[in-house]
Amino acid sequence: MDNDVSAGSATSTSVLGHLALGLTLLAFGIGLTDVVDGVTAADAVTLALYVGGVALFVAGLLAFRAGDSFTGTAFAGLGAFWFTWGIGSGTQVSADAAGLFLILWALLALSLTIGAAGSGPLVQGTYGLLTLALLLLGVAQFADSGGLGKVGGWVAALAGLASWYGATAALAKWPTALPRRRAAGRGVTAAG
Repeated sequence: MDNDVSAGSATSTSVLGHLALGLTLLAFGIGLTDVVDGVTAADAVTLALYVGGVALFVAGLLAFRAGDSFTGTAFAGLGAFWFTWGIGSGTQVSADAAGLFLILWALLALSLTIGAAGSGPLVQGTYGLLTLALLLLGVAQFADSGGLGKVGGWVAALAGLASWYGATAALAKWPTALPRRRAAGRGVTAAG
């Protein structure tokens, strides 16, 4: 095997991974909200399995190869989550087991939220919304609350939009943060 073959840049791997995460979260979240008649979270299984599971996991491996351990951990971990969810979807488990599954993966998302502190507010916000969505969905399973599950679906969809926007912004060179205002002071003239 030729080890000189490029795995792509960390930036291109991050864009691919965030697009895969965004699309999967959007499909999953929209399915949970019942906002589209006849579309459920179960309809997102194939997308979750291949795009969220396999593509994210491969993006994680490519990020590790490019030397980006945070992105590699995030994408490989989330790829494992989506692959496990996709494979296990449709199997009979108790609501408590499903709730525990979601809460445990929320811990991974929380670790990613904390670890993304240097990645900018959009990336950290994506993982923060994912953490909140998984927590809400886990509690909804324990409490047998369809309403709380829908709220979790909306939060998951928002996380998907944030991830999709971040990846699209990187491709299109759009801004991903609000410009900072400089305080008026010595050597700085305040306009107005």
